[in-house]
Amino acid sequence: MLVFAAESTENNFVDIDVAPWAWGVLLVSVVALLALDLWRHRKAHAPTFREAGLESIFWVFCSIVFGIFMLWHYGGTAGGEYFGVYLTEKSLSIDNVFVWALLFSSMKVPLKYQHRVLFWGIFGALVMRAAFILVGSELVKRFSGILVFFGIFLIYTGIKIMRHKESEDDEASTMGLNLLKRFMPVSNELDGQNFFTQIDGRRAATPLLAALVVVEFTDVIFAVDSVPASFGVANDPYILIAANAFAIMGLRAMYFLLADARERFHYLGIALGGILLFVGIKLVVTPWYHIPIAISLGVITTMLVLGVVLSLTKSAEHKDSVAH
Repeated sequence: MLVFAAESTENNFVDIDVAPWAWGVLLVSVVALLALDLWRHRKAHAPTFREAGLESIFWVFCSIVFGIFMLWHYGGTAGGEYFGVYLTEKSLSIDNVFVWALLFSSMKVPLKYQHRVLFWGIFGALVMRAAFILVGSELVKRFSGILVFFGIFLIYTGIKIMRHKESEDDEASTMGLNLLKRFMPVSNELDGQNFFTQIDGRRAATPLLAALVVVEFTDVIFAVDSVPASFGVANDPYILIAANAFAIMGLRAMYFLLADARERFHYLGIALGGILLFVGIKLVVTPWYHIPIAISLGVITTMLVLGVVLSLTKSAEHKDSVAH
């Protein structure tokens, strides 16, 4: 028998009654997909553009399937919030992908070893995001006014992203690397795809572990922006964790698809900043007016599509001018 339970909270976000088996479905789905991805990439190799494209399609398909489950079991509002959070996280993660490309380049990590670093980096990100969301949900329940604080923070962050400087990525890389060096020596040489090696009989980290620490460190920084943005679309922990999980799991494939395309997405930073501005404004006005999820989905999608289309148009015009 279909068990359905969903109601609106005092903040006008949907609140669903999640049975233990539903958490089990989410956990088994995530673990099975991660295991499949780890098995498929058990041997170090440089993914081709076609391979990355097919894997990206697969991850999007899995995300849509889970979204259909949300729509079927918990109703249109819950399903809409799931897709809203997924789209928001996926959009904001594009900037994360470009940062990874810069970090791997600066740390001279070979392409064939980057998947291993990203797999464990994203595994750690899943755990951290879940913890952030559970803590955030509890804070929202106890202090509803915190949503306004989140909104003000996102407005500030949106403006900051619009004027983002690449030097900030270098600072994050340096801070993450220095953090690892406080605890153990770091080798300058790779040892295959191992995270640890031996230097004069002493255990030391390889550049791959250093890269992993930096990836985790930068994800924490990005989570400070993206998790509050998720709360601008939904408040229910199950919706938030599920949407974040499926958005994050597909990042590895998206990285190998888009890593070298940063220069072609000139207006993407403005679009991502605009998304954060919109979500921030939505949170600030929530005590007085709740913007429907359909409008939120429309605004977020429009901003992202405009950012991509305008960027590609400018890139094509630049190529034409160079050719002539």
